[in-house]
Amino acid sequence: MEGMMMHRPLLVSTILEHAMEAHKKGRITSVRTEGDIHSYTYPEAGARIAQLANALQGMGIKLGDRVATLAWNGYRHFELYYAISGIGAVCHTINPRLSAEQLIYIVNHAEDRVLFLDTTFVPIIAAVKEHLPEDMTYVIMTDRAHMPDTPFPALCYEELLEGQPQTIAWPEFDENTACGLCYTSGTTGHPKGALYSHRSTVLHAFTIAISQRHSFGEGKSILPVVPLFHVNAWGLPYAAPLIGASLVMPGPAMDGPSLFKLMDQEKVYSAWGVPTVWMGLLAEIKAQGRKPDNFCDVVIGGSAAPKSMIESFEKMDIDVGHAWGMTEMSPVGTHGCLPQWMEELPFDEQIAAKAKQGRRVFGVELKIVDDDGNPLPHDGKAIGELYVRGNAVVSGYFRNEEATAKALDAEGWFGTGDVASIDTEGFLVIQDRAKDLIKSGGEWISSIDLENAALSLPGIANCAAIGVPHPRWDERPVLVAVAAGDEKPSLEAIRDHIAPHFAKWQLPDDVIWVEALPMTATGKVSKLNLRKQLADYQHPELRQTA
Repeated sequence: MEGMMMHRPLLVSTILEHAMEAHKKGRITSVRTEGDIHSYTYPEAGARIAQLANALQGMGIKLGDRVATLAWNGYRHFELYYAISGIGAVCHTINPRLSAEQLIYIVNHAEDRVLFLDTTFVPIIAAVKEHLPEDMTYVIMTDRAHMPDTPFPALCYEELLEGQPQTIAWPEFDENTACGLCYTSGTTGHPKGALYSHRSTVLHAFTIAISQRHSFGEGKSILPVVPLFHVNAWGLPYAAPLIGASLVMPGPAMDGPSLFKLMDQEKVYSAWGVPTVWMGLLAEIKAQGRKPDNFCDVVIGGSAAPKSMIESFEKMDIDVGHAWGMTEMSPVGTHGCLPQWMEELPFDEQIAAKAKQGRRVFGVELKIVDDDGNPLPHDGKAIGELYVRGNAVVSGYFRNEEATAKALDAEGWFGTGDVASIDTEGFLVIQDRAKDLIKSGGEWISSIDLENAALSLPGIANCAAIGVPHPRWDERPVLVAVAAGDEKPSLEAIRDHIAPHFAKWQLPDDVIWVEALPMTATGKVSKLNLRKQLADYQHPELRQTA
């Protein structure tokens, strides 16, 4: 027997409509690339979003078309989020930190029809334009007065909006229609696309607004330092207007002093980002001798937060939410809010709990399995590969059947590639990464891709790329290599050789020459033993300061 209830599709446009009607005082304040600060309300944002949506339809953008963005966190990027998906097109956010090779691949793989870009990124596109679709339309996200000279034809964002109606009847379609596309380069080979639906995106917004309860509230201001080009800024552009919180967008300036000034000025209550960012902010807090006015909540994800960082924030009465997730999970999988009974524990015990990766959010299921795929108990002792499933977890990769087949188990659970334990209270602890990925500044670097590129250099007979500890970036890649002859290539020669295939920040910081690499019984490099051999190794920056 079915229930007798109405069924209305869960669409991204309904979040905007709700914010315009129910949270009229909510604001979006942005540091612009033009150098000033822009601020407006959700109803005012809605009017411009309608203009943009009408303009996109006038350009011939249809249901399912991919429209790309290459932009910082700002109000125009927020407008694109809603205008593109609102008309049934797909908002494809591009990470500007990708190498040229990766950027070219994903734009062509996605078959983007339009690319919106901030003025900052014009040189990036100019360098690769000849490899992008010939019929691509480019729109620079600024006004006529600040339009840069471009070596390719480009439209002006503000001129695109001029004269367009400030209202629109948002179309209705199936809630499973795609609304967003984000590529991850977290494993070997080409980047893989996670294609989000309206349903998954709206449910994810509900989930984080409920789970990360300390951060949200009508009238609170939230600063997404996590970029809009990286997994939808962890869902904040959807969850904040849903709940009535205001957004403060930092633009391109994300150093400690700039963030402190903006947070202090705008009385930011909660800020979300990766540990690297918070190291800079903590240094500025120390220099200022105080925390930003009204700053009470921080959400840390992307990489494991050091215990010392959690303690530093908590001692200033800044509540830390240590979260975990993946691009393939929209991305939040766990939240860091302690259960009420734990908030009564001694300080050290609370910090120990917050150093874990948190508990699962509603709608996400976690399991750990042994080498044969058998489920292991959540007792805090058993360690196995972590699998997830849920309403906001991918069921496969966009146009990539081979990667899809490798990612899912027989029951349809998604394999994260992490090795973890889960304790009796439901707290997740990431123990290791099964695929030896290197995570620097919250971004993945494929060790195997680095190795394959380096091995194409004649002077290297064998090599392994591993991550070594770094106080700012969590990990940095170094190359452990066996020379092919008497002459060993320099670090600069190796970096120059592999640079065309990687972004600058993905290149190794050092090369360590060894006579032989430790091998397993099956003829593979044993990175476990290699790390043990290099237990006393220090990153070059640490040696300089020692």
